[in-house]
Amino acid sequence: MTNTISKFDYKLETIYPSSDGQPMSESTEHYQWIVTITGGLELLFKDDENVFVAGDLLWYPVEGVSKIRRAPDAMVVFGRPKGARGSYIQHLEAGIAPQVVFEILSIGNRILEMSRKLDFYQTYGVEEYYVYDHLSKDLAIWLRNPDTAKLESVDDVQNWISPRLGIRFELNDETLHIFNPDGTRFLTYLEQFEEKQKAFDAMSRYAAKLREMGIDPDSL
Repeated sequence: MTNTISKFDYKLETIYPSSDGQPMSESTEHYQWIVTITGGLELLFKDDENVFVAGDLLWYPVEGVSKIRRAPDAMVVFGRPKGARGSYIQHLEAGIAPQVVFEILSIGNRILEMSRKLDFYQTYGVEEYYVYDHLSKDLAIWLRNPDTAKLESVDDVQNWISPRLGIRFELNDETLHIFNPDGTRFLTYLEQFEEKQKAFDAMSRYAAKLREMGIDPDSL
């Protein structure tokens, strides 16, 4: 007798693409903000192996449904290990949703799209949602209310401190500044390079001064 396979005898594996075909950013400034925030968050949690940070990574919150997805400009997941991922598939990550997400508003990512994102993050468990409009220099924050389980808008964002991250947001007419818990500021890649160059130059001057005094700095 010939063996046949019923359609109920197997289950097709869901494919979770690592790309949605959309560009990461629409301008150099938009890209710079994504890199600055993601990089700052990675530095903040670099010593905590149980915090995963990613930028522009597709998040799939529902098992078996690949059409339900978002790619936050930056996201932080407490309770998941660091490591490379093609996408964040929640049911493979102990069911843990990103607790904090950031979006940088762009010309093609305006009110209607941001409303859809707010609904998505509301539905799938985000605790803190930050939207920065670098064009109008405006910051919007939503925080999940434990009593209503809803993301609610924060009225006063000036000097707001994130409950989860401990970082502080300072907004002025020119730009947004984000400060670490130790008071240092999130830096762009260029600013980080300049800081390192200043430190290197200072060390070089110190070494030269020691040599003038007849001291070998390499022996110290």
